[in-house]
Amino acid sequence: MSSQAGVESQKPKSLPRLPPEPPFYERLVQRGMNFLVHLGQLGRMTRETFAAMFQRPFELQSTMHQMEQLGIRSLGIACATALFTGMVMAVQFAFGLQKFGGMEYTGRVIGLSFSRELAPTLTAVIVGGRIGSGIAAEVGSMAVTEQIDAIRALGADPMKKLVLPRLISCVIVMPVLGALALVIGFSGAMIICDWQFGIPWGFFLRSALGSMNFRDFWMGLMKCPFFGAIIALVGCHFGMITRGGTEGVGQSTTRAVVGVSISILVADFVLTKLGFIIFG
Repeated sequence: MSSQAGVESQKPKSLPRLPPEPPFYERLVQRGMNFLVHLGQLGRMTRETFAAMFQRPFELQSTMHQMEQLGIRSLGIACATALFTGMVMAVQFAFGLQKFGGMEYTGRVIGLSFSRELAPTLTAVIVGGRIGSGIAAEVGSMAVTEQIDAIRALGADPMKKLVLPRLISCVIVMPVLGALALVIGFSGAMIICDWQFGIPWGFFLRSALGSMNFRDFWMGLMKCPFFGAIIALVGCHFGMITRGGTEGVGQSTTRAVVGVSISILVADFVLTKLGFIIFG
């Protein structure tokens, strides 16, 4: 009897039943509500940040530090991305146009696509992932260690101390990175066309510049400040709402990268449409 009782006591107990998963439409509604909540919080933070922009004292030293952290240290990844993207585009377009006997148009196609779209947008997505994740991790660590609450307790404004320097820095450095990516990527495409396909770099340069004008350059460059503002605001937003210790910091970093990338692509479409409406 004792052995039988011992065997029965060793039998695994039944696990508690998990709660039923809510229907699809309820999950969809909940995600939509969460998106609206994030959008409202982001809008309020943007308003408070712009309101603090004209209040003294001006955070010049902190802004210069953020420009170094976010801009200068992103030169490597921006240049590498632009260089190899230009090389890949040169190979793809040259091989494609060679079938139709139109290799002389390679420079024109690459020049227009790089100046209008690829240089600003691809740079913003790649660099924005680095900058946005760094901002979210830094601000999120301050949030979970209650440093942001300490700033408020001391009578300072976290939007002015934390968000505004990063916003100004991103708005300033993104056009510089976009223009540099245009030059580096175009140079990489020119070298590949000259070395592999026998298109002289002088002819490549003349044909590309002959098909471009200042409007094409301006349509691409005008997007960069908006992309910089999106990177800073989205990264700071997910950092400010971080909860749950180190695990929450990791989740906020991941959500910041996803949010920055999607927001840049959506803004790129809107700005492109506005650019064609304004500039024709």
